[in-house]
Amino acid sequence: MLRLENVSFGYGAAKRGAGDGEELLFRAVSLRIAPGECWAVIGPSGCGKTTLLHLAAGLLQPLEGQVYLAGELLRSPHADISLILQEYGLFPWKTVLANTMLPLVLRRRPAAARAEAERALKKLDLWEQRDKYPGRLSGGQRQRVAIARALVSEPLLLLMDEPFSALDALTRETLQEAVRALRAEGLTFLLVTHSIEEAAFLGERILVWGGGGDGRAGRVLENPGARGEAYRASPDYDVCCRELRAMLGT
Repeated sequence: MLRLENVSFGYGAAKRGAGDGEELLFRAVSLRIAPGECWAVIGPSGCGKTTLLHLAAGLLQPLEGQVYLAGELLRSPHADISLILQEYGLFPWKTVLANTMLPLVLRRRPAAARAEAERALKKLDLWEQRDKYPGRLSGGQRQRVAIARALVSEPLLLLMDEPFSALDALTRETLQEAVRALRAEGLTFLLVTHSIEEAAFLGERILVWGGGGDGRAGRVLENPGARGEAYRASPDYDVCCRELRAMLGT
């Protein structure tokens, strides 16, 4: 679904050329995410996790290497990719329903917009809130609307950048469960997070990101237990959290 081939990137290097290793945020990164896989990326602040996500979204172009979506070279933002951010990004003057319909309206699919928005909002238990404005919703509800809006266009790939970090612990766990349930529909997603527990719960493969221009951008921890039922209460979950802490040096 998503493939990065020998991707290098650095903001300063764009001016001086990618050959200046000290200017690169990361060098020669390769990553392959198969359809239906759920990946998490975790690492210290400033190591390039969000930049990696923006490259996967087509918002940035690599200095070297290529990014492919479903086998096609990704040169710009793509209609089959949805991105969820921490800030929700909802329009305060639009209702929950109007915010959710917006991607299809902008793509000139108004006939399908309401039906698809209704389906997404019901899936996330928001249909009863459809006529409210974002200012009347809790933080958890606003993030659910953001998720519904991301799903309404039925993307091939869902990218998430710290989507739950501003929420309280209980709401965060509830939304993690909601995202985890999307696996049943075969959705492919890539999550950036600072939370070891969140990475362990949602990522069946976890990229422990180090950044740097030396080619050692990250190691992948296999976490197949993440697809199991009641995983948060299982010994495998605790083992994964301990392994991540060891890899991160915390």
